Amino acid sequence: MSSVPSLLSRSSARFRARRAAARPGHDRWNTLDAPKAAVLGVARTLTSATRLVDVMHLLRPEDGIDKFFTVNPGSAFADGLDAYLARLGVQVLSWKEATRRHFDLAVSCSVHPTMRRLDAPLMVLPHGAGYNRLVTESTGDALSPAGLSRQELMWRGKVVPEAIGVSHRAQIDRLAETCPEAAPYALVVGDWCFQRITVSMSHRDRYRSRLGAVDGRRLVVIHSTWSGHSLLGRHPELPLRLVTSLPADEFAVAAVFHPNVWARHTRPGVLERFGAAMDAGLMIIPPEEGWRAAVVASDWVVGDHGSTTFYSAAADRVTLLAATGLDELDPASPAAAFGQEAPRLDPDGDVYAQLLAAARVHDPAELRPVVDRQLASVDTSGEVTRARMYAFLAERGVEVPDAAPQPVPVPDPEPVRRTAATAYDVTGSHDAGAADLQRRPLVAGHHTEALGFYAVTTEENHPHWPHAAEVLARTVADAEVAALDWVTDAAVRYENLNVLVARLDESRCLVRLRGGRQLEARAERSWGARRPPLDPVLLGSAVNLWMTDAERAKDLMDGLTLRTGRWEVRVAFTEPSGGLCG
Repeated sequence: MSSVPSLLSRSSARFRARRAAARPGHDRWNTLDAPKAAVLGVARTLTSATRLVDVMHLLRPEDGIDKFFTVNPGSAFADGLDAYLARLGVQVLSWKEATRRHFDLAVSCSVHPTMRRLDAPLMVLPHGAGYNRLVTESTGDALSPAGLSRQELMWRGKVVPEAIGVSHRAQIDRLAETCPEAAPYALVVGDWCFQRITVSMSHRDRYRSRLGAVDGRRLVVIHSTWSGHSLLGRHPELPLRLVTSLPADEFAVAAVFHPNVWARHTRPGVLERFGAAMDAGLMIIPPEEGWRAAVVASDWVVGDHGSTTFYSAAADRVTLLAATGLDELDPASPAAAFGQEAPRLDPDGDVYAQLLAAARVHDPAELRPVVDRQLASVDTSGEVTRARMYAFLAERGVEVPDAAPQPVPVPDPEPVRRTAATAYDVTGSHDAGAADLQRRPLVAGHHTEALGFYAVTTEENHPHWPHAAEVLARTVADAEVAALDWVTDAAVRYENLNVLVARLDESRCLVRLRGGRQLEARAERSWGARRPPLDPVLLGSAVNLWMTDAERAKDLMDGLTLRTGRWEVRVAFTEPSGGLCG
């Protein structure tokens, strides 16, 4: 008996909420037309939230749609989610408030039985490349992939969502096996996220510039999903190994970590954990945005079974797996096939040689059958997804726009980075007026034996490397002490040095050789090309290589070509004339 008033009051409250949503309210205060329908975006993790925000952009306010967001509580990876939504400036409701209101549609890129409490038809979409992972905590069994299980989709014999979006027809067949009652609610909507990636290809140069893939550098992106089966779970030192093993003038290295890694280990924890790698040049992409631009910008991908690695392979990038995740994947999923068929990287081997070898034999067609089993109708994904959402709003007078949605290129990446490395182990060779160089960053505690000679900057604070270095460079042009005075003083303080270099501006440096000879170096510009920057450490290293034969010092006046991989710059040298230089 005691439950009757509660049930009546709940129904009454729901009726009042529906009536309030239907009436126009204070229309006289509106500048634009009052909304016809209200749609709720339901986030559960940061991963699903970023995908959700992307999808919600398909709903146009000019069509009379008011958009709200809420967080479905209970996920182990919800940390930072409220702050993320707050930064977006969207209308955010508490879960309690969201369950009290009526909405014409609720959209979520994850599914949980508690979403049944919403007074709205629910449409669920994947938050990655399909449905692949076995997460028994969510599914309640070891056979159903997360997102397609009875435990997630059913409540007391009834299917909770009224629409289940999948990226490929094969996922409906899989759903018919894991939860046959839900299969009639499924439809192929493609992948709006990947559609945006493909349309962003025209921005590749722009993204590469933001990620340091300039002056001949090619971009390697490390991708790691979460769990002990991931790349980071199996090989946590791989980011440091890659960034210290690859020549810094030939490669830029960035890392994309699954948002669950950030949620579980905190932003300060992640950045501190990979601080040594960042000191050596590693860029880390924030979890909210930037990974798609990194997919577009990359040349190589070193990853695992996560969706971002899969998307990279789908974008025809050279892909190597350092972990396969087969122990936690649905064996029937394309992700499992991807883990079995994609080329491998041996983290303990010569990673430099492996990357070059993989590029030589790379054939995107080899993984195309696997990719095509996961991603379908990509070019029409936005149109199909929006049409299904608008169908729920038709009763409110919301009409589907005549034109298909035009995907917008993804935002520029904003990597977290530190200052450039301040110490290098340099190897190379010289011949016919050119010096070919390879510089590898030095990291204290992770460097055992020199491959060549050391070149350091004045900012290096290691107790021994500056005194063991053959090259010392001052990289700041606007320094307190004049360049001529600095090289003279440094030559006295560091007697082991062969070459001292002080930057004068972006393309000129002052060079002092052992013995006191001083030269001004200038990067030369080819016709129709911009004047290249002149890195003081690289210049000093090239001169040091050239000076292994003392007689070559005279040849510097004929100029010297610096080569690092595919990039080269011609440098001209002048001696002081006794007068002022213009």
